[in-house]
Amino acid sequence: MNAAPAAPARAGFPLWGGVAVVLSTDPDSVSAARDLVWAETCAMDVACSRFRDDSELARVNAAAGTAVTVGPLFAEVVSAALRAAAATDGDVDPTCGAGLEAAGYDRDIEVLRHEGVRFTVRERVPAPGWQSVSWNPATMTLRTEPGCRLDFGAVAKALAADRAAHAAARELGCGVLVGLGGDIATAGPAPVGGWQIKIADDHRAEDTVPGPVVSVLSGALATSSTTTRRWDTTAGPAHHILDPRTGAPADAPWRTVSVTAATCVDANTASTAALVRGEAAPAWLEHQRLPARLVRDDGRVLTLGGWPSEPDADGPECPSPR
Repeated sequence: MNAAPAAPARAGFPLWGGVAVVLSTDPDSVSAARDLVWAETCAMDVACSRFRDDSELARVNAAAGTAVTVGPLFAEVVSAALRAAAATDGDVDPTCGAGLEAAGYDRDIEVLRHEGVRFTVRERVPAPGWQSVSWNPATMTLRTEPGCRLDFGAVAKALAADRAAHAAARELGCGVLVGLGGDIATAGPAPVGGWQIKIADDHRAEDTVPGPVVSVLSGALATSSTTTRRWDTTAGPAHHILDPRTGAPADAPWRTVSVTAATCVDANTASTAALVRGEAAPAWLEHQRLPARLVRDDGRVLTLGGWPSEPDADGPECPSPR
């Protein structure tokens, strides 16, 4: 009798108000994979954290209005963020930094959670718009408008997952899954039956929490949610997904959107844009031919684009895309 295939080995560490999860098809390599993922996330934090004064992002934001030469990793993030903005007609916009701060997300989410801060909402700050960013990838020279504050949160985290998974698989010669919050990237050969991923509103949920499980053979999966990174304000609860055009938290009918794509950056871009687009999201996702699962505020589930169907799930709804 043949033994059942061994489950992937697992390691992890706290990261960015959540948990980083590393899975490896080679149990002997999981510790090394964890170290490689840790190194990638540390490098991304130094480059793009909005909450540390010594980050490259802090230097760029302080120099708004003048041209700045940036490093290779920061340059990769800028290019990815501007591609995401162009692909979503500005729904995912890296110039939302000032808007996030005005909405109350002016410190690490763990500080907001533990301090119990009730933020006094100031005037909303719409994003200047991604097209206002002057970027020369050949010289890695960046210029933003005076007063602009960049924020790469979602794109940087997804890119870190992509980079970490591929670095670990390349270095160790095995299959690797990297989960950074709701951003999951895979590289190398998948285990027999694929990577088994449970979908939940909060990636920190215990394994016993009910939720559908999907099998991913390659590529990436991202889940964006309005239910986890939340804080209290004088105008009511707020979350971190802003509508760049208004500077206010997106008034989405969806509490969670999950999308699969070739890369985690692409999956995250689509899931975030879907929350901003609201009712127009299903038609847009179908046009992009991306498998997706959308959960309404009342718990009703909509699956489309080949995402596995679920009991009692709604069929496709396709309002006209804006």
